[in-house]
Formats: sequence, C-alpha cells, structure tokens
Amino acid sequence: MLKRLFMPALVDPLRSVGSLMRSFLFLCLSLCLGLSGAAAAADGEALYAKHCQHCHGGKVSKAPPISLLQIMSASSIYRAISEGVMREQASELKQAERVALAEYLTGQKLVQGKSAPPAPACSVDDDWFNFEARPDQAGWGMDLRNQRRVAPEVAGIGAKDLSRAELKWALAFPDAIRARSQPATAGGALFVGSQNGTVYALDQNTGCIRWTFETVAEVRTAIIVQDWSQTKPPHRPLLFFGDLVGNVYAVDALSGKLAWRDRPDDHPSLTLTAAPALHDGVLYVPLSSLEVTAAADPSYACCTFRGGVAAYDALSGKLLWTGYTIDKKPTIVGKNSVGTPRIAPSGSPVWNTPSLDIKRGVMYVGTGENYSSPANDTSDAIIALSLDDGHIVWKQQMTPGDAWNMGCETELKINCPPENGPDYDFGAATIIARTSAGDELVIAGQKSGDVYALDPDNGGAVVWHRKLGRGGIQGGVHFGMAVDGDLLYVPMSDFDGGPRWPGTPHPGMFALDLATGKTRWFTPAVDVCQGREFCQPGISAPATAIEGGVVAGAMDGHLRAYDRLTGKVIWDVDTTLPVPTLDGKTSRGGSIGGSSGPVFKDGMLFINSGYGIYFHMPGNVLQAYGLSE
Repeated sequence: MLKRLFMPALVDPLRSVGSLMRSFLFLCLSLCLGLSGAAAAADGEALYAKHCQHCHGGKVSKAPPISLLQIMSASSIYRAISEGVMREQASELKQAERVALAEYLTGQKLVQGKSAPPAPACSVDDDWFNFEARPDQAGWGMDLRNQRRVAPEVAGIGAKDLSRAELKWALAFPDAIRARSQPATAGGALFVGSQNGTVYALDQNTGCIRWTFETVAEVRTAIIVQDWSQTKPPHRPLLFFGDLVGNVYAVDALSGKLAWRDRPDDHPSLTLTAAPALHDGVLYVPLSSLEVTAAADPSYACCTFRGGVAAYDALSGKLLWTGYTIDKKPTIVGKNSVGTPRIAPSGSPVWNTPSLDIKRGVMYVGTGENYSSPANDTSDAIIALSLDDGHIVWKQQMTPGDAWNMGCETELKINCPPENGPDYDFGAATIIARTSAGDELVIAGQKSGDVYALDPDNGGAVVWHRKLGRGGIQGGVHFGMAVDGDLLYVPMSDFDGGPRWPGTPHPGMFALDLATGKTRWFTPAVDVCQGREFCQPGISAPATAIEGGVVAGAMDGHLRAYDRLTGKVIWDVDTTLPVPTLDGKTSRGGSIGGSSGPVFKDGMLFINSGYGIYFHMPGNVLQAYGLSE
C-alpha cells in the first residue's frame, strides 16, 4: 500500500534494497529529527554487514528483512539485541556497538536507559477495572460491519457539541516520531499501542497509567477488546493486536500480562497493519507484508508472499486455519535479466480489517496489487472469504493486471513486472451497509479514487460506481470511510499525482447517497500548510461518524468535524500546535494518517496525531478532548 518510500531517482539501480533503504531513511529521519550520527551510521553499517546481513539479507527464511527493521524504533532494536529475541546472536557485541547498530538501522538517536513514563501511575487499586463499562465499540470499525459510526448513547457527544470541546489531557509516547494505533475503550480504560512497542492501559478520564506491556516491535494496529459478557463461563477479558513484524498478541486487559502470542505466517516480510476482527470466540487476523520493497534488489527472487486472513481460537491462541487471497502457491515462472528467478503469483495483501457478514457466513476484505507477473484475478479486488474455513466464496476484481513492486522505482527496473502498476490497492476496509429501502450493500473505496457498492447476494456484482478522486500511491480513498444511515462519508487523500496519475486532485470530504452513490455534498480541503515541509491537504486517516456529522483527521494535522446536512466545517483544531503533556513537558502532533481515526466515549474524543513516515509530518501526541463545563 504505502510502499514507495524512495521517490528521488536512484543513482545505482543495482545496489541492494537494504543499502537503498538504509541511506534514504537515515537521511530523511535525520533531517526530521535533527540527528547528526554520521560516525554511528558508518560503524553501524559495518556491524550490520558483519553480524546481521547473512540472516536478514534473505539467507534465513524467517528472519525479518531490513525493510522491516528500519521502520522500528531504535529502542525496539536495542531491546531485541540486548535482552530480547536476538540477545544470543548479538552476545559478542559490545554496548557501544549495540547502540551504533540500533541507531544506524532506524536513523533515530537511542535514548539510553529505560525511558521515563509518559504519565503518572494511577493510584493502586486492585478493583480498578469497571466491569459495568463494556467494550460497546466492537473493534476498529466500531461494529463488525465496519460502519465507523458511534451511537449517541456511547459517544455522549454530538457534532454540535464540539464547539465546546477542550483538551483535557495529552500524552507523548517515549521514543516515537509517530502515533498511529487507534485506541480502544473498555472498563474505564483507554488501551493504545506505540511506536516503540509499548502498549498502555490508561485511565480514560485522566490519562494516568494502569499498566504497560512491551512487545517485540511497533504496534500500529488498533486494540481490540474482548466483551467479557459474551463468554461462557465469564473470564478475564483479553486485548488483541498485532505488531510490525507479524506477531499477534492476546494480553490480559486487567493486568497487562501476556496470555498468548503467535506469528500466523512464517514469511519473513509478514507485517500486521490492520486490526483483527473478533466474533464468537474467533479472532480473524489480516495478513500483509513488506516484501514489495525487497524486490528493488535485482538479486531478490520476487516474490513469494500471498495475502490472507488467519483465524485463531481467541482464548487459547490455537491457529484454526488460514484463508489465502491467492489459492495457488507461488512457483518459479522464469528469470529476470540478471538470472534471478521470478516467482508468481504473489501479493494481494490484506491491509484492512475484515467486515464480518454473520448472516451470510463470510467476511469481506480488500486486497492490494500483485508483486510479480503475471498478475492474477485476486489483486485490487474485494473478496468474500468463508468464516468457517477461509476459502474464497466470491471475488470481484476492480483493476485487472496490477502487478508492481519497488523494482519499478529503480532506473533499470530489473525486478519490475511488465504490468508496472498502477498500484491501486484497497487499503480502506470494506463496509456492510443497508439502504433505507432495505437493500444490503458491500461498500469499498480504492486508492484510485473510486468508490463501489457491491451486491453480496450476487457474487459482488457492482450496484453503483463513482470516480471521486484522482488517485495515486497515497491518493484516493486511503484508510477508511464511514456510514450514517443513508449517508456514506468518503475521506479523500489525493496526495500524490504525477504523469502516471493525471487529472485534478480532489482532497477533502465527500458525502454520498448510500443507495445511488450520488454526491450529496463535497467539502474540499483548504491548503493551510503555508509551505511547511511534509504538510499536505487531504484526508488519509479513517473518518468516524457521530450524531449530526462526521469527524476526521487530515494530513495537515487538523482534526475537523463536518455538518451532516451541509458538509460545513463546524469544528477545527490544529493538533500540530504544542500542548502540555502528562509528563510535565510539551509535545505536538503531525500529519494524521494510518488506520487510526477519532474514538468517542462518554463525552470524550481521543485522537492520535503524528504519521511521521512516507513524507508526512512527524509528531507524537495522544490527545483527549472533553466538553467544557
């Protein structure tokens, strides 16, 4: 999905993807953070070549590639090689060498020692968890249909009330330049993940810390809370989430203790970006990867990953089955111009949380492009997978022949498939909705700027189709839409264009008639960036509907509410301005992106701000708003 990290021309097309990423990301992050670190980078490069390249360069099948290591935090790398899963392999490294390696791989300055807590600890109370406060927002999409609408009795706040909203508290995550895990509320707590891999249980009203849990790598997914009232016999509720390097976790919501952890696929490039979906004791985990970046290296045999959804028994962590978006296992289909094997079919990753259609016994997912040629019929598609065993029930492809990888961004394009894109993933989650006439639809938005309504009873046949945006690599519909009655809210990014994506961009918020797809209103994004680096208009992050309107964060760092009837902006707050944080310091947000949208509960609004990747404004703040008295 967001894969083209390297827009500048590549001087040496034959250099490895590792060298490419190290040089470019270190430069970008150094510029953003003001790091000097040239000597550390030089030492780190030699250390990586000597101690890490053999495994992480592709010689060990389960070793995460450097593309994954480089978007981890420095503290996560350091923790892994000092006391975590890589401590034995790094045992001969001296302290200074571990620091140099962590800083070199990530481009971040490592803060020595354990970071100070970002907020005070809550007062000790063994009965702190409020079992009366159930998780009434079911997962990332607020319900199993992914409609992203919060009922008035849950939100405790409507669009008309936001004029009285004021910042109640703010938290800056340690060792972070981005904040993109969507929080979850339950039991009187707010659960949220962070870039350095720490998951926090915070008091919903004050932000004090109940407990913390450390993972292997960054947690970008939303946190999913198990509803304890729906289990027999009742038990301590669990939290579910995934990390950057493909681990899925179940953690005790009361204590923060690990219940189970597993990696649903052994592909080294596996990553979990979207939140899982939970229903009737089964956890459905969408599978994606960053193998697309490895193909920039002509010596990399591209490609072997195939997307899918893994199903777990939520209590035990037993893997029940994996349903792949590509039925056929990849096989060698030829060689590239330097003799490296070409492997296909591959790709069709799932970047989005499945919507669950319990009545029909299926889930709906959108897929990304193929990584290698020939492209097949499940890329850039909406696919219905069986809830029983994950087999494909039906598929509806929207952009045939879309095969693309990072080799297409090199000068010689040695590993680039002949199709060469256009890379039109379905990054946003599908939505199950019902019109006022009672017709059920599956709604899907694409990076091309297209929005579709499909018939779930007719093999996903297209009911209506609208082209709203120009589209692009990070353009079009990016991370999530919302439904409120007969209205479909469509955030439009339209960030990047160029000769391959001609036309006029239309960043902003659309409201469509759910039954027909006709535009009710469109509010274009006003460019307030005033030349700020990495600042753009447009809405990449998912929107959330509440009574009277819709709220969405934008790539310019503003959080805005739009009136339901007119689309008028009725509330606007700039999250990039410095705010006091719970540790007694100040912090600021940045671009609002990723799959984290506004969360509402009991008169409070919670939002993470700071995308800090893919040429967007870094930032690091979780903000909590409430109504003034």
